[in-house]
Amino acid sequence: MKDLRIKTDPKAKKVFDGYPVSIRKRMDKLRMLIIDTARESEDVEDLIETLKWGEPSYLTRTGSTIRIDWKEKSPDQYAMYFQCTSRLVPTFKIVFGKTFQYEGTRAIIFNLKERLPEAELKQCIKAGLLYHKVKQLPLLGL
Repeated sequence: MKDLRIKTDPKAKKVFDGYPVSIRKRMDKLRMLIIDTARESEDVEDLIETLKWGEPSYLTRTGSTIRIDWKEKSPDQYAMYFQCTSRLVPTFKIVFGKTFQYEGTRAIIFNLKERLPEAELKQCIKAGLLYHKVKQLPLLGL
């Protein structure tokens, strides 16, 4: 794996620290999948970890913002959010179908009691991190 420059806003760490312990493990897993996928993607040199709308968010020069969060109003699930005006989630629905549960055109929803489909999710993350490079490709190159 190559070196990846990661710039983390300390406020993002505070959000992770504020999750209930049982949730924090799941959120840390999503965070590490994003970071690992960025490291494995040759076109991603820098990753910014910050907050958008109070949620941990990941930005690259080549991609679309990816956000992750757990909300108390839906305690049995957590999510990965994508820009709703992008082709990302609609394309994931075509390529991965029922592998994931979706929320409209903006999110992949995960149930706390179900296994995380990591290999498929990493493909979604990579498409998000490289969105500006792949948005013209059929099915985003997935």
